[in-house]
Amino acid sequence: MELDEIDKKLLLFLQEDCKQTTKELSGKLGLSVTAVYERVKKLENSGVISRYVALLDKNKIHRNFIILCHVKLTQHKKEFVLQFEKEVMNLQEVTECFHVSGDYDYILKIGVRNIEDYRNFMLTKLTTLQHIASTHSSFMISEIKNTTAIVL
Repeated sequence: MELDEIDKKLLLFLQEDCKQTTKELSGKLGLSVTAVYERVKKLENSGVISRYVALLDKNKIHRNFIILCHVKLTQHKKEFVLQFEKEVMNLQEVTECFHVSGDYDYILKIGVRNIEDYRNFMLTKLTTLQHIASTHSSFMISEIKNTTAIVL
Protein backbone atom coordinates (compact mmCIF):
# COMPACT_ATOMS: atom_id res chain seq x y z
CA MET A 1 0.00 0.00 0.00
CA GLU A 2 1.35 3.40 -1.00
CA LEU A 3 0.92 6.11 1.64
CA ASP A 4 0.37 9.71 0.63
CA GLU A 5 1.33 12.73 2.76
CA ILE A 6 -2.11 12.90 4.38
CA ASP A 7 -1.91 9.23 5.38
CA LYS A 8 1.52 9.88 6.92
CA LYS A 9 0.24 12.88 8.90
CA LEU A 10 -2.81 10.90 10.00
CA LEU A 11 -0.60 8.06 11.22
CA LEU A 12 1.59 10.47 13.18
CA PHE A 13 -1.46 12.01 14.85
CA LEU A 14 -2.84 8.56 15.71
CA GLN A 15 0.53 7.45 17.13
CA GLU A 16 0.54 10.54 19.36
CA ASP A 17 -3.00 9.86 20.61
CA CYS A 18 -5.21 7.23 19.02
CA LYS A 19 -8.22 8.32 21.07
CA GLN A 20 -8.62 11.47 19.00
CA THR A 21 -11.99 11.63 17.34
CA THR A 22 -12.37 11.70 13.58
CA LYS A 23 -13.71 15.24 14.05
CA GLU A 24 -10.52 16.34 15.82
CA LEU A 25 -8.39 14.65 13.17
CA SER A 26 -10.42 16.18 10.34
CA GLY A 27 -9.70 19.65 11.73
CA LYS A 28 -5.97 18.95 11.90
CA LEU A 29 -5.87 17.46 8.40
CA GLY A 30 -8.31 19.79 6.66
CA LEU A 31 -10.50 16.86 5.57
CA SER A 32 -14.12 15.94 6.17
CA VAL A 33 -14.95 13.59 9.04
CA THR A 34 -16.04 10.98 6.49
CA ALA A 35 -12.75 11.23 4.57
CA VAL A 36 -10.76 10.75 7.78
CA TYR A 37 -12.93 7.80 8.83
CA GLU A 38 -12.45 6.15 5.43
CA ARG A 39 -8.67 6.66 5.54
CA VAL A 40 -8.43 5.18 9.03
CA LYS A 41 -10.51 2.16 7.95
CA LYS A 42 -8.31 1.71 4.85
CA LEU A 43 -5.17 1.81 7.03
CA GLU A 44 -6.69 -0.71 9.45
CA ASN A 45 -7.95 -3.07 6.74
CA SER A 46 -4.61 -3.04 4.91
CA GLY A 47 -2.76 -3.87 8.14
CA VAL A 48 -0.76 -0.63 8.30
CA ILE A 49 -2.51 -0.04 11.65
CA SER A 50 -2.26 -3.43 13.29
CA ARG A 51 -3.83 -2.62 16.68
CA TYR A 52 -4.48 0.04 19.29
CA VAL A 53 -2.92 -0.22 22.74
CA ALA A 54 -2.64 1.67 26.02
CA LEU A 55 0.90 2.60 27.09
CA LEU A 56 1.43 2.22 30.83
CA ASP A 57 3.65 4.28 33.11
CA LYS A 58 6.28 1.78 34.33
CA ASN A 59 6.80 3.77 37.53
CA LYS A 60 3.14 3.70 38.53
CA ILE A 61 2.83 -0.05 38.00
CA HIS A 62 6.18 -0.78 39.68
CA ARG A 63 7.86 -2.31 36.64
CA ASN A 64 10.53 0.37 36.25
CA PHE A 65 13.60 -1.82 36.85
CA ILE A 66 14.49 -2.52 33.21
CA ILE A 67 17.02 -5.11 32.12
CA LEU A 68 18.43 -6.01 28.72
CA CYS A 69 19.38 -9.66 28.94
CA HIS A 70 21.52 -11.22 26.21
CA VAL A 71 20.91 -14.94 25.83
CA LYS A 72 23.13 -17.47 24.07
CA LEU A 73 21.74 -20.89 23.16
CA THR A 74 23.76 -24.08 23.46
CA GLN A 75 23.21 -24.83 19.76
CA HIS A 76 21.45 -23.23 16.82
CA LYS A 77 19.39 -26.27 15.96
CA LYS A 78 15.96 -25.41 14.61
CA GLU A 79 14.15 -27.24 17.42
CA PHE A 80 16.20 -25.41 20.11
CA VAL A 81 15.45 -22.03 18.55
CA LEU A 82 11.73 -22.73 18.16
CA GLN A 83 11.43 -24.16 21.68
CA PHE A 84 13.19 -21.16 23.24
CA GLU A 85 11.00 -18.71 21.32
CA LYS A 86 7.83 -20.55 22.35
CA GLU A 87 8.86 -20.65 26.01
CA VAL A 88 9.97 -17.00 26.19
CA MET A 89 6.52 -15.94 24.94
CA ASN A 90 5.10 -17.20 28.26
CA LEU A 91 7.38 -15.09 30.46
CA GLN A 92 5.25 -12.10 31.48
CA GLU A 93 8.27 -10.11 32.65
CA VAL A 94 9.70 -10.17 29.11
CA THR A 95 8.21 -7.27 27.17
CA GLU A 96 10.36 -7.60 24.05
CA CYS A 97 12.47 -10.38 22.54
CA PHE A 98 14.75 -10.03 19.54
CA HIS A 99 16.58 -12.79 17.66
CA VAL A 100 19.89 -11.10 16.83
CA SER A 101 23.22 -11.67 15.15
CA GLY A 102 26.52 -11.41 16.96
CA ASP A 103 27.89 -12.95 20.14
CA TYR A 104 24.43 -13.66 21.57
CA ASP A 105 21.34 -15.16 19.98
CA TYR A 106 18.60 -13.13 21.69
CA ILE A 107 18.14 -9.87 23.51
CA LEU A 108 15.28 -9.76 26.01
CA LYS A 109 13.85 -6.57 27.47
CA ILE A 110 12.61 -7.38 30.96
CA GLY A 111 10.65 -5.20 33.38
CA VAL A 112 10.42 -6.03 37.08
CA ARG A 113 10.02 -4.20 40.40
CA ASN A 114 13.62 -4.41 41.64
CA ILE A 115 16.86 -6.43 41.65
CA GLU A 116 15.39 -9.03 43.99
CA ASP A 117 12.53 -9.66 41.57
CA TYR A 118 15.03 -9.96 38.74
CA ARG A 119 17.08 -12.49 40.69
CA ASN A 120 13.92 -14.48 41.36
CA PHE A 121 12.95 -14.28 37.67
CA MET A 122 16.38 -15.55 36.64
CA LEU A 123 16.42 -18.41 39.14
CA THR A 124 12.85 -19.62 38.78
CA LYS A 125 11.98 -18.81 35.18
CA LEU A 126 14.65 -17.84 32.68
CA THR A 127 17.39 -20.28 33.70
CA THR A 128 14.88 -23.13 33.80
CA LEU A 129 14.41 -22.85 30.04
CA GLN A 130 16.20 -25.55 28.12
CA HIS A 131 19.14 -24.96 25.77
CA ILE A 132 20.42 -21.71 27.34
CA ALA A 133 24.23 -21.69 27.37
CA SER A 134 24.73 -18.27 28.96
CA THR A 135 23.17 -14.91 29.74
CA HIS A 136 24.53 -11.40 30.18
CA SER A 137 22.44 -8.70 31.86
CA SER A 138 22.62 -4.91 31.63
CA PHE A 139 20.47 -2.72 33.85
CA MET A 140 18.92 0.56 32.77
CA ILE A 141 20.37 3.57 34.57
CA SER A 142 18.06 6.14 32.98
CA GLU A 143 15.71 6.26 30.03
CA ILE A 144 16.87 8.74 27.41
CA LYS A 145 14.37 7.95 24.65
CA ASN A 146 11.38 5.64 24.58
CA THR A 147 8.88 5.96 21.79
CA THR A 148 6.57 3.69 19.88
CA ALA A 149 6.10 6.20 17.07
CA ILE A 150 7.43 5.43 13.60
CA VAL A 151 8.02 8.52 11.49
CA LEU A 152 7.29 7.93 7.80
